[in-house]
Amino acid sequence: MGKVSSEFIARDLPVGGSGTSSHGHWLEVRDLAKQFGGVYALKDVSLNVRRGAVHGLVGANGAGKSTLIKALAGVIEPDSGEIVIDNKVVKIPDPHSATNLGLAFIHQEVSLVPGFDVLRNMAMGIDPDTHFGLIDWRSMRKRAEQVHERLGMHFSLNARTDDLSTAEQWLVLIGRALMRDAVMIAMDEPTASLSAVEASRVHKVVRDLRDENVAVIYVSHRLDEVVDLCDDITVFRDGAAVMNAKRENITKPSLVRAIVGADVERLEKDESHVHGRVVLDVRNVSDKKLLRNVSLQVHEGEVLGLAGLVGSGRTELARIIYGDSKATSGEVYLDGEKTKFHSAADGANAGIGLVPEERRSQGVFLDRSIAFNVNISSLRDTVVSHWLPLLKIGAGNARALKSTQEVGVNTKDMKMLIGSLSGGNQQKVVIARWLAQRPKLLILDEPSRGVDVGARAEIHRVIRELAANGTAVVAISSDSEELVDLCDRVVVMNEGKVSEELTGAAITLENIVSMSFNRKED
Repeated sequence: MGKVSSEFIARDLPVGGSGTSSHGHWLEVRDLAKQFGGVYALKDVSLNVRRGAVHGLVGANGAGKSTLIKALAGVIEPDSGEIVIDNKVVKIPDPHSATNLGLAFIHQEVSLVPGFDVLRNMAMGIDPDTHFGLIDWRSMRKRAEQVHERLGMHFSLNARTDDLSTAEQWLVLIGRALMRDAVMIAMDEPTASLSAVEASRVHKVVRDLRDENVAVIYVSHRLDEVVDLCDDITVFRDGAAVMNAKRENITKPSLVRAIVGADVERLEKDESHVHGRVVLDVRNVSDKKLLRNVSLQVHEGEVLGLAGLVGSGRTELARIIYGDSKATSGEVYLDGEKTKFHSAADGANAGIGLVPEERRSQGVFLDRSIAFNVNISSLRDTVVSHWLPLLKIGAGNARALKSTQEVGVNTKDMKMLIGSLSGGNQQKVVIARWLAQRPKLLILDEPSRGVDVGARAEIHRVIRELAANGTAVVAISSDSEELVDLCDRVVVMNEGKVSEELTGAAITLENIVSMSFNRKED
């Protein structure tokens, strides 16, 4: 199925069965090590990946998972160790070589070309058949149709990928990998922003790939799905593979202990806490596309959860509150005053903070420092004076260091580019930005997306501390368990409307999930 190029083969190994090594593995990683600036990102990591099996990679952000994936993808070169594919030691100097070896990688941030249809996005990076120097799109379409049927896509190859849901976009990326005849597909957090139903569709595709003898590397912080879906699991901690085990020998608590190195205490909410005045008052808000007469309130010191399926209107409502989108009717009141925001900057200036779902494209400046990213929303507090707009670099760095330490970013170098941090640590920096400013209202869209279990507990602690100090918090999450753990009250949205409101003992996983599907009639 894959096209293994002999150019990258160093030497043969003893042959076992067809398409496997002598140990029954198609891909073997042997004592792989990589250092950056004298610090080990990988410490003699060894693991085996079988064809027709799903291999889970779990661990804290920065534990080594992404570094291993980059080594397999040809993005970085290991300092030592071996990569063995189909009984042959190989070198992978670049991504093109990885593709030729039958490896495909689907990263957490969706990499589709806006404006392109499904067919053209699936065909990207593939050496096309040509006819008189022109791409033979008839042949390409025929090939895509086979993959389209194989994955059970219910949308057309002519559909614009911009119009697809996140789950559908993931199917397009998997389709692209199959168009390349991938023998192994690595998926990084494929269900991080998906509802339970959409995640189950991705799980079905993964199981179908396994049944078709494709090897799948599955990176996820959702430990329940790892235990349920993966045949083999490797746990990373501090650059080392601290556990390699079969699914039947693993439980969720044992995974947590391996990841963190200790048990994680569950955050206890103070049910006796009395919330203060109404900070946010949304009254009968509608928009052009989805929202219909949405009303809700958030109090000082309260954490309100917004639940619902992806596409239920949660993010659309957040954008209207923040000033990044316009309502066609209804009003939004902040501290009792009707808002008239014309842009997101107006919302920020009024004391509203937003941690967006797509942190890399919307939340951070990847080519700028940690200090810059923390201070960007409050530059007026770090200038010398109104008349002399020069930044107080020392004060800005101190402010950034204090905020990032509070959320558990493990570095004191505020000059470090944020793009060099793991995805989870980038998320913490975005939260630290608003921690430094202490907003009246903080909106977090998928606050623990792509964040490990330990970092998630830290983020939840910070959110609760912000609420205890008077900040009103709105947490949007596709992870119902997160809402149960974190929120004082949960509003469930369905098809652009508020379906239900849950408080106290009614905030359960079962209620949130069932009410997300309970369409409220007009």
